[in-house]
Amino acid sequence: MKSRILPAALVAALVMACAPRAPQFDQARITGDVRVLSGDDFEGRAPASAGEARTVDYLVSQLTAAGLEPGGDLQPGGSRAWTQDVPLARSEIDGPVRVQATAGREGLQWSQGNEVAIRAAQNGDAEVNLARAPVVFVGYGVNAPERNWDDFRNEDLKGKIALILVNDPDFETGSGDFGGKAMTYYGRWTYKYEEMARRGAAGALVIHETAPAAYGWETVKNSNTGPVFDVQRDDPRAAHVPLEGWIQRDAAALLLQKAGLKFDELKAQARTREFRPVTLQGVTMDVSFSVKREQVVSKNIMAVLPGAKHAGEWVMYTAHWDHLGKREPDAEGDAIFNGAVDNAAGVAQLLEIARAFQKAPRTERSLGFLFVGAEEQGLLGSEYYATHPLYPLETTVANLNTDSPRPTSPAHDFMTSGDAPLTLMDSLIEEAGKLKRRHSPDSRPEAGLFFRSDHFSFAKRGVPAISFKSGDNLKEGGVEAGKAWSEAYNKDRYHQPNDEFDAKTWRSDGIAADAALLYALGRRLADSREWPEWKGGSEFKAIREVSKAQRN
Repeated sequence: MKSRILPAALVAALVMACAPRAPQFDQARITGDVRVLSGDDFEGRAPASAGEARTVDYLVSQLTAAGLEPGGDLQPGGSRAWTQDVPLARSEIDGPVRVQATAGREGLQWSQGNEVAIRAAQNGDAEVNLARAPVVFVGYGVNAPERNWDDFRNEDLKGKIALILVNDPDFETGSGDFGGKAMTYYGRWTYKYEEMARRGAAGALVIHETAPAAYGWETVKNSNTGPVFDVQRDDPRAAHVPLEGWIQRDAAALLLQKAGLKFDELKAQARTREFRPVTLQGVTMDVSFSVKREQVVSKNIMAVLPGAKHAGEWVMYTAHWDHLGKREPDAEGDAIFNGAVDNAAGVAQLLEIARAFQKAPRTERSLGFLFVGAEEQGLLGSEYYATHPLYPLETTVANLNTDSPRPTSPAHDFMTSGDAPLTLMDSLIEEAGKLKRRHSPDSRPEAGLFFRSDHFSFAKRGVPAISFKSGDNLKEGGVEAGKAWSEAYNKDRYHQPNDEFDAKTWRSDGIAADAALLYALGRRLADSREWPEWKGGSEFKAIREVSKAQRN
């Protein structure tokens, strides 16, 4: 019997008929989830608060109603909870903060939230009392042997307070040893605090400038002067100096002036490999405040859809549920940091993606929908998951993170935070092309966004990971409208009380369009034998290669 060759058109039609249909994402439901999660009764969704409890209850109720399965901590008997416990240390300044600099016979008084933003000590001390501590300008505070760069030159920082420039040495010129305009991890304030702890400093004050920080002073103040959280550490002093905080550029420049130094000249020197630390002769600082510290337990929320063929392989979606909670009121008396865009919108988007997968034919690989907490405190929820994974990182195919999608019209393009060298990016670009969307480079590489979203906790352990961003080229208004929205949001709403839901202006069609692309990429990965890889030159490629055998 002769075999019959089917016409190509018929083959294509049969493939289309068998392929899962693209889901419809419910814009009204996305809007409703944002409205609930960013409501005042959720109190800004701070970790270990009444707002967290309401958030967890709401998300679990929605995931249960959608028909997903719990995928959190193992329970007695082998069942899974909906949540993963995340033990944290919570620190809060108790009472006034006293900060005074002395230059010769002259004293400079600085107030919390104005000239300085001091964080509650996370080194375990109940009292911080620094008396007549010497002050040293350490440039960008970078020790990068692989770049032949050392800002410290064996300077002994014990008992001293370091003044540190924000970002890294390439920011001002856009070229040099640190990859040009795109921020490296050396530019992040987290790295600078970590490096000062390694060197035994008494304090670390990052000098705030809006452009290199990528946000204004209001954001610095709001993010640092309230309660702060950290993972529970056996030796917190190894990770934190007693004094961590920020100082306004003009206050730092005045302090340098009192020592006969010029801020701009020192900053220019700090951009060179020849820079050496500069002690502020005749200048000391006195800092004192009390700290309340307690051990708390926050929650990650995990829902799963086990794979039909390869259940031990995981495509992991993430979004952070937390925001800043309740803090000092703004000029209008609003003390609740609702976090509607950041990140109630991302949570609502991920909920809708999870609902769509549950209704669709089951994927071959397993799907995880991980809603992490304490992101605003330094990616702590995702960091805890990455060090205590519920499902092996070695067989986690990829992490697809969504953070702060825009409530605007859909965009012709899309972006990711940092444009990492990944075959996963190639796959995303291919899926976007099918939806008639194109990739645009990260519009703010100097902001270091690659290091500021939860995918970074996965990436630094080798898991191919991206954080998806809405595009600038809006279908209504084009690039001009997209950039105008971003600039206004970053200036007036980011980490401020007025990141609120507004029924008159909020729209979810752009969020739904982005959900369609994230769904398409997840579906592609979950129904294939594709293992995304880091490309040559990536610092994470070697880590992933170590576990390659476990994926074969």
